[in-house]
Amino acid sequence: MKVKLNYKRTVLAGMAFFLICMFWQAYDTIIPLVLTYKFHMTQTLSGSIMAIDNILALFMLPLFGKLSDKCNTKLGRRTPFILVGTIIAVALFALLPFIDSLLYFVITLVAMLIAMAVFRSPAVALMPDITVKPLRSKANAVINLMGTIGGIIALLFGIVFATKEIEHMDDAYMHSNFYYFFLAVASAMLISLVIYMFFVCENRFARDMQEQSRALGLDEEITTYDSGDEEAESAAQAAGDRKLTKGELCSLIFLLASIFMWYMGYNAVTSKYSVYAAHVLHKDYALTLMIANAAGLVSFLPVGIIASKRGRKKTILAGVIMMVVAFGSMSFVTADTPIAVMYLLFAIAGIGWASINVNSFPMVVELCTGSDTGLYTGYYYTASMAAQIVTPIFSGWLMDMLGLKILCPYAALFSAIAFFTMLPVRHGDVLESRLEQVAEPQAAEAVQTEFPEAAETTVDTGKAAEVPENPAASEIPKADEIANEIAEISVAAQIS
Repeated sequence: MKVKLNYKRTVLAGMAFFLICMFWQAYDTIIPLVLTYKFHMTQTLSGSIMAIDNILALFMLPLFGKLSDKCNTKLGRRTPFILVGTIIAVALFALLPFIDSLLYFVITLVAMLIAMAVFRSPAVALMPDITVKPLRSKANAVINLMGTIGGIIALLFGIVFATKEIEHMDDAYMHSNFYYFFLAVASAMLISLVIYMFFVCENRFARDMQEQSRALGLDEEITTYDSGDEEAESAAQAAGDRKLTKGELCSLIFLLASIFMWYMGYNAVTSKYSVYAAHVLHKDYALTLMIANAAGLVSFLPVGIIASKRGRKKTILAGVIMMVVAFGSMSFVTADTPIAVMYLLFAIAGIGWASINVNSFPMVVELCTGSDTGLYTGYYYTASMAAQIVTPIFSGWLMDMLGLKILCPYAALFSAIAFFTMLPVRHGDVLESRLEQVAEPQAAEAVQTEFPEAAETTVDTGKAAEVPENPAASEIPKADEIANEIAEISVAAQIS
């Protein structure tokens, strides 16, 4: 049985992530300017307020992810959270430029961040709800592509409305040209929501996925979507009660540790590179970061396809190696080094990050049943958000103590640690070819049951019954297995 990704449905479902990324790009670029130039805050206080969203995310994303798992409405499990959260967040975002009181501004800001937290995990959990396991890397690549486009549109709004010139504007600017930026972003978010609500039929998409999962022998993917099938709902309840095996729990712990570690390395560079470029390299930071983003953008779909064929874990490990090489090499770059070298290294880092980012979330949700997708989405974000809270502070402290040049070795070190924490992960990797082979015996059995005479002449059941063992079913790896895998990944990296 050949499984194919429905790109149209994935793009439409990705409208939720599109508007989320548009919001966060606008938030990260405009709110610090407002706090600095309208309310005249210090950078320390401004940075503390900007960290509120990451702190809220630590406990709110798993909470609302789990709540959406238990929700069962005519709109679906995730859509009610997306609808309500987006409307409230958009209304509060559009209100911000009119608020002149710092106290009311911060209160409104926190309320807006809570509204965003309401639907962030449900929106991300929607992808695995409507996508069978072997196609989730491809689907996540499409979702990431949508998010990147949303962020780019927010940046374009900033250019059109000249938000970078805020420090040269008087107070009247806050209620004129400046507001147009907020209005444009809010309007684009609402348009995205309307497209989503008109074209995404969550329950129908999810039931179609469940039918595909049954055909592939993935009965644990039956979820609590109301299908009117009592047998399916009983199976969903049984699947929801399933506990992780010892090996699965080990894989989950090491996978979340890896997510924490590579975010510690990557986010340190993205948050501190502007200072590093100005004082160490004496170069503009914007173009190099844009090159990294562009490299990641064009890599999303290819690495998703590669992971579907070669495996998510191997693709992630190759990406981590690229990050280590890129950041390690940056440690030796000086102001006299040709700028093309820095562009090349950032392009390598961007491709490496795309390889990691596209495949890590599907590996996390691979370990859960369909009824726990929102909760495990929250686990993923808790690990990443925790790193994004810690690493700017920790890396900044080291840069104050040891000098700015410690930034790139710091990033390379945490990326290298992520490589070794990723090696014991033995679950969460499903290849298209293996699931197709698993589905063939079941298809043959169905044909033989319904048309026994035809099955005898058209289906070779003996060959179909020989199903290769799925490596994801193994438990905790032995030391010699890890050593062999390191050698295999090293050879692959040298060839590439």
